[in-house]
Amino acid sequence: MKSSGTAAEYWKQNLKLMAICLVIWLVVSYGLGIWFAKPLNHLSIGGYPLGFWFAQQGSIYTFVALIFFYVWRMNKLDRQYDVHED
Repeated sequence: MKSSGTAAEYWKQNLKLMAICLVIWLVVSYGLGIWFAKPLNHLSIGGYPLGFWFAQQGSIYTFVALIFFYVWRMNKLDRQYDVHED
């Protein structure tokens, strides 16, 4: 990394990415699995009510997908700010 201004911008983008991932995780796990479960249960996926599916499976799939997305995006950000390891 070349200057402190660049380091501050790198950290700012990292925090923004983490905030976006956490908001998505919150909406899927709590919002779709708990808060909006009742209206979603009128729909079904694989024979299970959609609210129940989000509480049991969907939030886990979303969390794993967010991990892969975060790693991919951070590697891209590391290369952009020249702090990558390879």
